[in-house]
Amino acid sequence: MEAQRRYTRFAWALLGWNFLVILWGAFVRATGSGAGCGSHWPLCNGEVIPPSPTVQTMIEFTHRLTSGLALLGAVLLVWLARRLYPQGRAVRRWAWASLGFIVIEALLGAGLVLLEYVERNASAGRAVYLCAHLTNTFLLLAALAGTAWHSMTEARWRFGAVPGWMKAGLAAVLLASVTGAIAALGDTLFPAVSMLEGVRQEFSAGSPALLRLRLLHPLVSVAAAVVALAAAFHATRGLLQRAIVVLVTVQLAAGAVNVLLLAPVWMQIFHLALAASLWVLLFSASLPSLRSTR
Repeated sequence: MEAQRRYTRFAWALLGWNFLVILWGAFVRATGSGAGCGSHWPLCNGEVIPPSPTVQTMIEFTHRLTSGLALLGAVLLVWLARRLYPQGRAVRRWAWASLGFIVIEALLGAGLVLLEYVERNASAGRAVYLCAHLTNTFLLLAALAGTAWHSMTEARWRFGAVPGWMKAGLAAVLLASVTGAIAALGDTLFPAVSMLEGVRQEFSAGSPALLRLRLLHPLVSVAAAVVALAAAFHATRGLLQRAIVVLVTVQLAAGAVNVLLLAPVWMQIFHLALAASLWVLLFSASLPSLRSTR
């Protein structure tokens, strides 16, 4: 049915759009533009359209606009699923899940502003909040990918049927990404002038907790890479297996370059893009029609 094929294309496009929204959100954090609209939400500096905006205001306001379009897209995703697919089809539940996660995403984004977890705030609360935010973001990407896939088939994804190695791979990549969010926050709030200075900061007993926690990320990332590669070789084969191996390798290299370059904004965003891509790829590998065991 042509309408259902268009729905599938729309679902994949919405996944891509949300991917870009997530990266722009990272740009907001990395440039310290989270308070660009002040402590107002959903208004920006008390206005629907801020007059004479600063660069930071434009960065934050653009993120709010693109996030709002993503929310409207999720509403449309649910509405079309109810129109095009009969009751009982899994695609309808996955579309509702996508809408649920994107609503939570919007509320978490509002919380960042209203709780003033922006700019130079280095509290433990902000770190925990960012971890919850990233976890919800990755679940949103999985829900959107699941919606697109279920729109093409009557088969259903069931967590219990996913191979153990694939479950471990997903958990490992999520954990590495969460520690990466903490490391990125530390890089933003406490930039090092040299790699040697950065290492000294991390091992100093008087350093802020965010800097000491930054050490966790490379350790967790290497362990996650091993688990993700094991998942690729035990639960997939062919093109999908090769894609996971390449992406894991590139991600490890990007992490090393990020450290050597002292975490510039563009590299932080590229690093996050690779992490999100690997997450979506591993989730796709867990789908019944794509998964292939040896």
